[in-house]
Order: sequence, then C-alpha cells, then structure tokens
Amino acid sequence: MPAGFTAFVVSDTAPLHHLVREIWRLARALPIEPLRVFEAQTRTLPRTTEAERLVIQRVGQDVFRDALLAYWGGRCAVTGVAEPRLLRASHIKPWAKCETDAERLDVYNGLLLAAHLDAAFDGGLISFNDEGAILFSPQFVMEDRNALGIHDHLALRRVAARHLPNLAWHRVFEFGSN
Repeated sequence: MPAGFTAFVVSDTAPLHHLVREIWRLARALPIEPLRVFEAQTRTLPRTTEAERLVIQRVGQDVFRDALLAYWGGRCAVTGVAEPRLLRASHIKPWAKCETDAERLDVYNGLLLAAHLDAAFDGGLISFNDEGAILFSPQFVMEDRNALGIHDHLALRRVAARHLPNLAWHRVFEFGSN
C-alpha cells in the first residue's frame, strides 16, 4: 500500500455504509472543501471575502434589550444566567410580525434568554405554556436537549398576564401547537 494510505476491511454492507458515510462527512470537513464550496457559491461576486452592504438596522433593539435586562433583573428568564454576553433579548412575537413600534418594544413581548435557549425558542423547538413551563417540539430530540442541558424541569421564572397573548401567539405560529 502506498505511504499515507489506509486500508479498511469490513465484513458486511452495514459497516461499509457507515464507513462510507463517515468518509463523506470527513471529506466535507477537509480544509480545502469549505473554500471550494465558497468559491462555487460566490463565482459571480467580487473576489474577496468582504462585500459592502446596505444594512437596515432594527432601531430600538438596544432599547428593547436594556428594558428586558431591567425587567428580568439582568438574568436569563429561565436559567438565571447573568453573563450579559450570553444573554439575548428575544421577541416572543417576532419583530417582523409586530404591527407597531410599541408592540416591538414591549417587555411583555420579550424574554431575556441564554443564547442556547434563545436559538431553540426562535427555531420553534421550545415554547412555554401559560404557567411558564417549558414545552418541546417533537423535532427537538432528547439527545440534543440533553447535550444542551435543556430539560422538562425548566420554566420561566415568572409570567405576567400581559405575557400570555404573546406566548399563545408563539405557541401557535412559531411552535405549531396550542
């Protein structure tokens, strides 16, 4: 066998299929592969990794975050994490779906969440019932929940009556459940 090569021997097709999948997964992660995909996707763009863009920024997002930090005492509404760099000002009813600026900036339309909970909430993988108990989408598999430390004993530290319409909206339109 040539230097730098490895031979694999399998006794059946099942281990062969697993081996081929692993080789494919690893091949896609080789240092040159992301660059090859990037070059294919950006063939018509300027030849650098930077582009000048016009950005529409959400005016008031920092005001909303500051209001949620004050409302939730600077801690995640679920876990109590206090490190500001790990906290996200999450809209219950998304910014784009809000009809008024008042609705966008309303602290009762927001949760201060640790980054992993914010991603799961925004992705419709978790929601909360009217008592604040966490709800899980069937797509959020136990293996991923365990890896993230997201379990069924988690809950919002408090739920005000004014949160309820927004939580109900989220359960229906983002989470897909009543």
